[in-house]
Amino acid sequence: MPDPIRDADPTIAAAVESERERQESTLGMIASENHVSEAVLTAQGTALTNKYAEGYPGARYYGGCEHVDEVERTAIERAKSLWGADHVNVQPHSGTQANMGVYFAALEPGETILSLDLTHGGHLSHGHHVNFSGQLYEVEQYEVDPKTGYIDYDALAERARAVDPAMIVSGSSAYPREFDWERIGEIADAVDAFHLADIAHITGLVAAGVHSSPAEHADFVTGSTHKTIRSGRGGIIMCDEAYADDVDSAVFPGSQGGPLMHNVAGKAVGFGEALEPAFEEYASRTVENASALAAVLRDRGLSLVSGGTDKHLVLVDLRESHPDLTGDDAEAALSDVGIVLNKNTVPGETRSPFVTSGIRIGTSALTTRGFGPEEIETVAHHIADVLDAPDDDATLERVSESVDDLCESFPVYG
Repeated sequence: MPDPIRDADPTIAAAVESERERQESTLGMIASENHVSEAVLTAQGTALTNKYAEGYPGARYYGGCEHVDEVERTAIERAKSLWGADHVNVQPHSGTQANMGVYFAALEPGETILSLDLTHGGHLSHGHHVNFSGQLYEVEQYEVDPKTGYIDYDALAERARAVDPAMIVSGSSAYPREFDWERIGEIADAVDAFHLADIAHITGLVAAGVHSSPAEHADFVTGSTHKTIRSGRGGIIMCDEAYADDVDSAVFPGSQGGPLMHNVAGKAVGFGEALEPAFEEYASRTVENASALAAVLRDRGLSLVSGGTDKHLVLVDLRESHPDLTGDDAEAALSDVGIVLNKNTVPGETRSPFVTSGIRIGTSALTTRGFGPEEIETVAHHIADVLDAPDDDATLERVSESVDDLCESFPVYG
């Protein structure tokens, strides 16, 4: 079969093939990653990449947009069906750029954002000083209760009254529990602030109804479209019609030029897949698998932030069970046996974010491969075994062989 990439550029073709082989031969447990379908992959590699489409369907700055208009309208309508949104913008290139669009639409530079601290599970785009959000806006933060690992909503309300933010941001990259969207909306209303709910990690879980939705309790909802929703890579903004024009103008021309229409096509295809009944089963199984993962890790003596999970990820604090093992060391040891996850900061972190005291483990991608609780429990024991003996060759060889068997039994693309 002809391979146009290999014919044109053997170096890139080899790297692409090696990455596909890496995904097939390892267990991907990075909570922000997933495996999209062949249909989504194909949609993102079409001639749509050639088309400039600045503007919005029916109001473009270029001619020849009749077909990309159909693609974008389809993505929008499917997103409305999935999340119950009044208005949807599918053009953001990432979840961070979706947040940028909301900030630009609703805030003036220098206004105050109140968001979850990064080391307590927040995200860079919620106001970290190395990100544009922390450079353009004043940022105040709230934290989880150090004893429980849960957000203390009374403390959040007190913090909001003290700092009088223009916007409260909910959502996270490493908080394993559901947010009380309604309570945060009430807190925001009490201080006359906007409420932005960032559901980047849980877009698929919310769409499937296995996780609560912030739609009725937030002024703006943003998300990523390539994590638990398994569609084309990028971001999305949802809001009431009252904010539609401001949001659309903030995305284009405010913070982006032409949309990536091949990615919008990937979003449309993935959204269509998520509207099928099988997707709800997938999302439910993802959460069930995360619960099974948490149960084994707890039984093996590992300390989990908040004690467990309500969604697709588990956050392990290594300081009590393995005080001399950093998150970076744990990530490297597990990678060596084919279990790929990431080091992560934990509440009360004292180490550098490049070292960390924790690891974040997700079940979305393995669930896509067909793993159920039994297989997840096996993987959880393997993780615990490696953390207990990261330098024991016999343990590492045994786990590596089991990982190979699991990968062969549950291929990504067949």
